[in-house]
Amino acid sequence: MSTLTDRPLPAELKTGRWWALVVLALAQLMVVLDATIVNIALPTAQADLAFDDAGRQWVVTGYALAFGSLLLLGGRLSDFFGRKRMFLIGLVGFALASALGGAANSLELLIVARALQGAFGAALAPAALSLLSTTFTEPAERGKAFGIFGAISGAGGGIGLLLGGVLTEYVSWRWCLYVNLVIAALAVIGALTKLRDEPVAAHGKIDIPGTVTAVSGLVALVYGLANAETDGWTDAMTLGPIVAGLALLGLFIGIERRVAHPLLPMRVVLDRNRGGSYASIAIAGAGMFGIFLFLTYYLTTVLAFTPIKTGLAFLPMLGSVMLTATTAGSMLAPKIGPRPLVPVGALVAAAGMVFLTRLDLDSTYAGGVLPGLIVIGLGLGLVFAPTQNAATSGVEHWDAGVASAMINTVQQIGGSIGTALLSSFFATTVEDHLAGQAPTQQLALQAQLDGYHTVFWWSAGFFVLAAVVAAVLFRTGPLDVDPDAPPAMAH
Repeated sequence: MSTLTDRPLPAELKTGRWWALVVLALAQLMVVLDATIVNIALPTAQADLAFDDAGRQWVVTGYALAFGSLLLLGGRLSDFFGRKRMFLIGLVGFALASALGGAANSLELLIVARALQGAFGAALAPAALSLLSTTFTEPAERGKAFGIFGAISGAGGGIGLLLGGVLTEYVSWRWCLYVNLVIAALAVIGALTKLRDEPVAAHGKIDIPGTVTAVSGLVALVYGLANAETDGWTDAMTLGPIVAGLALLGLFIGIERRVAHPLLPMRVVLDRNRGGSYASIAIAGAGMFGIFLFLTYYLTTVLAFTPIKTGLAFLPMLGSVMLTATTAGSMLAPKIGPRPLVPVGALVAAAGMVFLTRLDLDSTYAGGVLPGLIVIGLGLGLVFAPTQNAATSGVEHWDAGVASAMINTVQQIGGSIGTALLSSFFATTVEDHLAGQAPTQQLALQAQLDGYHTVFWWSAGFFVLAAVVAAVLFRTGPLDVDPDAPPAMAH
């Protein structure tokens, strides 16, 4: 008995799917690069709007709180009301919020705009990934599509650094936000002409108790982790929200096991491949901040790179991410599955981080930084493409949105944990190095270098842990694909 995926597809239909991938990749790029492009612009924005460092922290945290806490709800809404509809709402809302932030004349307005960006990003990101999952259902094509999508996910942070540096230095920090209007306009036109969603079936009611506990728990957890970076782990404003967040998320799991129409059905996360995907990407996400955050600090403080030069420095890593993501996604993942690929990729990334621990105050970019970046990129490409594919493989179509939301949620939480932990380790190392010594510029630089080494070692440890978790949780063999899936969701 043949299935829909066994039948040859018209060339026009196949072409339409690849145009759909371009549209979805544009939207993913906008969301991912926004995590780093604004960081480059922040010092200039701070001087322009005259706010303190605490305010600068809230420009970052406002986005993270809204995005991380609303992703599950955004994913479920896309299952209920249509993925294309939520995709368009997310695109337009994200663009308008970006315009508001670009025009902001005060810190308060900038923070509001960033929170709105996060909220609409929480609608956009899971809709994009679930549309990708339901558009590409044939294993080989699905592997290629997720390889490209995974490459964008892994490279977006570096692209944000480069683009942010160019816009801040040659135009204005405001264009780090206005640029989203251009990307969103192209994506909206593409979505209207190239994307077509499945009919939306009735799925019951929104899980209000689950939504309340999930959103409040994630807000508390992300808020507490953000405070840990600035206030330390023993401060009441750190411990209180973290404990409350964990308690609320525990209550959320209890609710989801009992309600008729859960926000997050346990069948989505208890599958070994999807569970392995969520756990691996969360841990790897924590390690990634050792690259994008602290290696950026090293390049700017020790090697005295300009913002543009710092962005350009990451380009070789982006190339190696794309190389292995597209290769692993299109050639290897459909045949052997994620179990061999993700552990190997995480260990390769760990080796690249260990290489960076050799950096010194007189190291050069070509001899000290570049080899490590290339190795890390090769590893990350093997992590991102298979995990994003596995996160949505074999899931029922009415759960595709929330399954896609989970991969973004765990990556956001992993990133928040990584930022807090690595910042804490860095600060402690610097303080220990400077304790009892007369401060000099050379001593301060050496203390920072020791801090970077500590962070790189911990990041390597995160990647090793991700490798172990992936090897244990993922099943052996190719991923499951829904045989009754429609052959295409594109014009």
